[in-house]
Amino acid sequence: MSEPVREARGASERTNTVRLKVTGLEVRLGRSGPDVVRDVSFAVQAGEVLGLVGESGSGKTTVALALLGHARRGLRIAAGQILLDGIDLLALSPRELRAARGARVSYVPQDPSSALNPALRVGNQVREVLRVHAETAGEATDRVSEVLREVSLDPTPELLRRYPHQLSGGQQQRIALAMAFACRPSLIVLDEPTTGLDVSTQRHVLDTVRSLCDAYRVAAVYVSHDLAVVSELVSDVAVMYAGRVVEIGPAAALFREPVHPYTRGLIGAVPSHERAEVLTGIDGQQPRPGRRGAGCSFAPRCDYAIGDCATQVPAPVTTGGRAVRCLRALEIQTIHPKRHPVTRPFTVTGLAALSVRGVTASYSGTAALTGVDLEVPLRTCVAVVGESGSGKTTLARCVAGLHSAWTGEIAFHGAPLPGAARQRDKDVLRRIQYIFQNPYTSLNPRKTVFQIIDQQLQQFTSLSRHDRTARVFGVLEDVSLGADLLSCYPDQLSGGERQRVAIARALVVEPDVLICDEVTSSLDVSVQAIIVELLRRIQAERHLAMMFITHNLALVRSIAQFAVVLRQGAVTEAGPVEQILERPADPYTRRLVTDVPKLTA
Repeated sequence: MSEPVREARGASERTNTVRLKVTGLEVRLGRSGPDVVRDVSFAVQAGEVLGLVGESGSGKTTVALALLGHARRGLRIAAGQILLDGIDLLALSPRELRAARGARVSYVPQDPSSALNPALRVGNQVREVLRVHAETAGEATDRVSEVLREVSLDPTPELLRRYPHQLSGGQQQRIALAMAFACRPSLIVLDEPTTGLDVSTQRHVLDTVRSLCDAYRVAAVYVSHDLAVVSELVSDVAVMYAGRVVEIGPAAALFREPVHPYTRGLIGAVPSHERAEVLTGIDGQQPRPGRRGAGCSFAPRCDYAIGDCATQVPAPVTTGGRAVRCLRALEIQTIHPKRHPVTRPFTVTGLAALSVRGVTASYSGTAALTGVDLEVPLRTCVAVVGESGSGKTTLARCVAGLHSAWTGEIAFHGAPLPGAARQRDKDVLRRIQYIFQNPYTSLNPRKTVFQIIDQQLQQFTSLSRHDRTARVFGVLEDVSLGADLLSCYPDQLSGGERQRVAIARALVVEPDVLICDEVTSSLDVSVQAIIVELLRRIQAERHLAMMFITHNLALVRSIAQFAVVLRQGAVTEAGPVEQILERPADPYTRRLVTDVPKLTA
């Protein structure tokens, strides 16, 4: 660390002034390409957390990486300042910037399993960070145990000898946090660090982030699409759309009375933990760089848009302690939208699309499920909830025939199913469709979106090419994707777009039963709302039965009629959703309900 940086850091800690200040940040495609991020400005004080929220493609991760002086391949930081303790990171030499990363500014990725080195033991990975930045961190041997305890991990020799794959998702994320905080940085950037984690593990991770930032006066920028999580953690929120900050201000005021129509749309899409409400998604799609138009980029999706919105770029307007980029901000803030309750579909009792009786499953002799009973009636959605490792996905894979090491009985419309998918009738395979959690690995990277969806139709139907094409176009519209994506490959899509392609692939063959394995965990709340309402509509129109696996208990209330709670491979509680969420009988269920992040103002 250079002397000016050290002096600035000490001054910041003494005065507790603004630790991070970003001014006029602009990131572009190539040398002369369109802007990806433009005119982004915000500040974060020591010990405080700024939430950076918005849909996929809004520029959140681009801004997050720029805070480390980094831009992804094909992008360049074209303008702006990033002042950390008074030092402009963008003005540092490459050598100074490498020294600052990890020591002065740290990064916690969304997926720790891919960020941690699979060939190194976790103890060695923590020691490596401390050795590389020895000038800042001090003696590595003494600090490893300390930083692991700070993230609530017991630094036993057994834990230190483990490889990343031998840890749970929550433990992997805690290791990533320990490595990020090890050198006591001034700034930590967290990019969706709780995505995919169950509510209890998520709660522990958030508490860890909050306590470490407060204890060591670290400024943090928390990137997320989960507004409920953000509302419980951050002091200020910046809402991004099409590469710009459209609303920024104190979290309490912003979540209580959002002004910008886009912010209102995001909050209207957040499921309530108290009431079953219709989730209102935002119709349309976010414009890509180079196609954002001359005026307000949100105008084509905005219910409040007027003629000037298409030609005039809105300047920030200060109202209610917030800066809002909207021509009608002062007028809109007086309008208060309402949310509507969910109308439950009629449930056919006594008739089960799927029934599970006494299913016990194992992996290499280790039990994963023990005597599980479950029934999914016609036209009904049954949610399966529980912590990571409780057996939710194993149960789903047994039902789909993707895991054959199980005993008991699984019946489809009363007929027992063979254990493995390859032993099942082709029509049964079509009628029971599975949507995987991770669209990054479930979509063929060598096929276009059209080929991925059309392959399902070729395999399970005898439709002509013309009819298959028409059905592909129709299902893409159902999942809010444009036809211009048909020729794209998965790596050209955002995470939310990939998951919608995976959902379209399952729906296109018109199944009877849909197994949804954490299908919304990587989606924006606006897209999640559209998908949930789509699934609810299809459930009613096609008499679709669904097995909905999720760790988002607030979402359960909006989509499911019944819930089954798993713990360590066994059912601890089952019943109507209202009973499970409002009057849980088991202590484990009560803890899960308590840990659900709630949108607070």
